[in-house]
Amino acid sequence: MNVEVTPLPGIGVRKDFPIKSAHRRIGVIDRRDGTIDLILSKADNPDVTDQLHLSATEAAALANLLGAPQLVARLREEHRELEGVNTRQFPILRGSPFDGRMLGETEMRTRTTASIVAVMRAGQVIASPGPDFTFASGDLLVIVGTADGLDAAADLLSHG
Repeated sequence: MNVEVTPLPGIGVRKDFPIKSAHRRIGVIDRRDGTIDLILSKADNPDVTDQLHLSATEAAALANLLGAPQLVARLREEHRELEGVNTRQFPILRGSPFDGRMLGETEMRTRTTASIVAVMRAGQVIASPGPDFTFASGDLLVIVGTADGLDAAADLLSHG
């Protein structure tokens, strides 16, 4: 996929790519003030036809939504031939018992037999977070384990 990057003097940077099936382009304007605009244009005309302004928090949430399923799908494919090994994603919601607490405090592996293998935060993958990693609301955890272990992990993350 060829992403075109266009400097926008005084504004920021435009990054977009074509969507062949829709004959359109989709992208973002990454503004100097830290906000992001989601943009659409016609494939043959760079003028923006639709624009949605996102706060930094909203942009991070969207990035997690787009990135985590691909990461989980890749892990599922890698574990496909290992019977009993499953991968799921779990959010850390505002008010979660682990919002603002360290991974080690969950005792995830000991209490559930499941392992947190990655965290999606603000569109970035944090692979193999250590016990001193601090969770924040909006994080999306990628957890590997048995079906029972993943059910126990969901319960643990929800109720402590």
